[in-house]
Amino acid sequence: MKKLLLICAALLMMINAKAQFPMMGGGGNAASKVTGRISATILDSLTKQPVEYATVSLVNAKTSKTVNGALTDTKGKVSIQNIAPGEYKLVVGFIGYTSKNVMVKTTPEKPDNNIGNVYLAGTSNTLNQVTIEGKKNIVENKIDRMVYNAEADATNAGSDATDVMRKVPMLSVDINGNVQLRGSAVRVLINGKPSGTMANSVADALKMIPADQIKSVEVITNPSAKYEAEGSGGIINIITKKSNAEGVSGSVNASAGTRQNTGNFNLTAKSGRFSANTALGGMYAYPQDSRVVFFNQLPQRQEGSVTIPSSNVLQDGTSAWKREMFNGSLGLDYDFNAYNNISTNAKYNRFYNGGPGTSLITTNGSASGNIASATDMSNSNLDWNLDYRRTSKKQGEEFSVAGQLTQGRNNNDFTNDFRTGTGVPVNYTASNNIGRNREYTFQTDYVYPFSKSVTFEVGGKGILRNIQSEFSQNSAQNFDYDQNVGAAYSTIAFDLTKKIKFKGGVRGEYTAIDFQDAAGKPVKNDYFNLFPSAVLSQTIGGQTTIKLAYNKRVQRPSLAYLNPFRNEANQFSVFQGNPNLNPELSHNVELGYSTFIKGSMINASVFYRNTRNVIENIIQPDVSGKTLTTFDNVGNTSSFGANLFGSYNPTPKWTLMSNIGLNTYEIRSRQDIQGMNEGTYINYNFFMRSATSFKGGWNLELFGVVNSPRYTYQSKTDPMFFYGGAVKKDIFKKQGTIGLNLLNPFNRDLHIKTVTMSGGTMQTQNIYYPLRQIGLNFSYKFGKLKFTEKKKIKNDDIKQDQQQGGGMGGGMGQGR
Repeated sequence: MKKLLLICAALLMMINAKAQFPMMGGGGNAASKVTGRISATILDSLTKQPVEYATVSLVNAKTSKTVNGALTDTKGKVSIQNIAPGEYKLVVGFIGYTSKNVMVKTTPEKPDNNIGNVYLAGTSNTLNQVTIEGKKNIVENKIDRMVYNAEADATNAGSDATDVMRKVPMLSVDINGNVQLRGSAVRVLINGKPSGTMANSVADALKMIPADQIKSVEVITNPSAKYEAEGSGGIINIITKKSNAEGVSGSVNASAGTRQNTGNFNLTAKSGRFSANTALGGMYAYPQDSRVVFFNQLPQRQEGSVTIPSSNVLQDGTSAWKREMFNGSLGLDYDFNAYNNISTNAKYNRFYNGGPGTSLITTNGSASGNIASATDMSNSNLDWNLDYRRTSKKQGEEFSVAGQLTQGRNNNDFTNDFRTGTGVPVNYTASNNIGRNREYTFQTDYVYPFSKSVTFEVGGKGILRNIQSEFSQNSAQNFDYDQNVGAAYSTIAFDLTKKIKFKGGVRGEYTAIDFQDAAGKPVKNDYFNLFPSAVLSQTIGGQTTIKLAYNKRVQRPSLAYLNPFRNEANQFSVFQGNPNLNPELSHNVELGYSTFIKGSMINASVFYRNTRNVIENIIQPDVSGKTLTTFDNVGNTSSFGANLFGSYNPTPKWTLMSNIGLNTYEIRSRQDIQGMNEGTYINYNFFMRSATSFKGGWNLELFGVVNSPRYTYQSKTDPMFFYGGAVKKDIFKKQGTIGLNLLNPFNRDLHIKTVTMSGGTMQTQNIYYPLRQIGLNFSYKFGKLKFTEKKKIKNDDIKQDQQQGGGMGGGMGQGR
């Protein structure tokens, strides 16, 4: 702990001194400049209607070099930020219009310039009246990430974040909502920062985020040293809709369907230097029967001097669970002046999932009785952050300090009443698990541009975590777990040539763990790791980019993996975490290629990953004569993979999009852990989408997703297929939409089969999950809408539960 505090304190003093005296580090203020913004509204010269998604470029009048650019929004508005004082040429263009140039000038005294309305005239071969319709690209490729613009996909209306993730390139999502990137676990952030809800359960947290609140999803395959080193596969960042426009703006979204119902409201108000935004949302999913057929087989075994013969149990049951959700947030932002900004945001959410169930029990081929069960699971979390940002007259220089508090509570209660067919009591079990978590995060970052082509970054971060879990089953037990992390990083980015760019860095992380095991014995585990990263990219012909990247990553086990208490919700197969897990360490190399050809896009990559201490769930005979499911470091693995994404427009109003990703799975396992999958396997996922626009504001979209069989050392999950579509109509002069969404309309249930085997111990699980959704959706936007994002804290350092049934061992509020 002392090392952690010393690292953060020393780094904070160094960065604070540098921020207070910006002449440190060379360069001085010889080239100091105040930055501002240039904004405009692009209109059709005949109809005076906004031109959506017009391309606006800002060109330096002296050098004729492009400085920056952007697309107009649905109101025809555009704002280009961080512009140094000078003379520029604003170049505006769009299909069917004659390009227009407008001269613009800004000064240090007036760094902002709103040039007002800019009118575009139709080209000479157009008719008297021309209707131009533009659509934002569904997928965008950037140097370090791929961006899926969820707000531009009509099939997302009325669904949740789980359904959105299934359509994001390179991702695969199982039926429980667990997400993988290229076959490995990922860290999921919301607006660049962690969430206590996401830490409890990624799958449950995704169900709590309405799709109507999601602006985009960023897939970061090669995070720099500035990011936490957590996530062997990379980082997923969900960007929610916000507005930072002058005046008042907002949106209302509602959906009603056979699977779930949602309602969401967003409002933003900005006046001068002060802005506020708030969001409220709710969801209710009808109770629907889900069927689970569970087969559990134990081999003959020896317990002391007694030989216990082999046995098997078949459980065939249904449950009628419902889901309820509420979330709300409030954000405030204030600019003291051109150089100092403070912002704060508080977000609260609550989620409930549970209901009754019944199971028919067959033991060794003979009916033995029935189990009546009841489950109640709920979690509530509060995330609050306070950020300060300071810039200087030197363009690009920035110092920031941020703090965040996360706290939460969750309950996991169940009862099982096992009786014979005649009603005679056999066994009754009940459990209550209350988890409380609290986390404090402190972060500071400093960016210094030595020149236009050389940028240096340095920063530090401290995370203090505590989790307390009260577990009651026959007797009360407590689990108190502390995990503290101190980190420091430095990166540098520069241009090797005009077309070749480099960015590299290193991050150091010190982790201190302190808890008591089930026997009350103190356990300490401290370790230090260095994580280098580097990216080299070359631009060819202005439209093609080649990228070579390397990084080292870590996957720390989350508390759902570590909880040592036994969960006997299934009295024939118990679950227990393993507090002695070691973190995964992986080395990753990627070669990427992307190009744009006449409006079409191709993005391809190949990668290699070497991972040590792979964490997977395993099964083994339990001393009580039951099957025990737990986690362990099963071995080491090397994986090769590739990803191909393409987007093509057969006509201007028809877009076809496809993505296929695959990776090998082969593990060099420990000799003391038996498995079922020896050899090399290929995991793959495929996504196809078609979107067509018609006259009158009509849109039709169709999609399909295929996930291959998924392999782990002891298990195999059968392939899954999802499909759906949507039809949408613009109303109220494009301020609103109404539509119909379909998900798996021809099949109510999705059948997923998973087989797990270790020696003579075997489990087979068949899930029949009600996935079909038929729903009506409505949305309405009012005021000025312009989405911007604030820089937030990012805690990316713990491995989330990616396994089916992992939540059975949780219930401890492992909030990150």
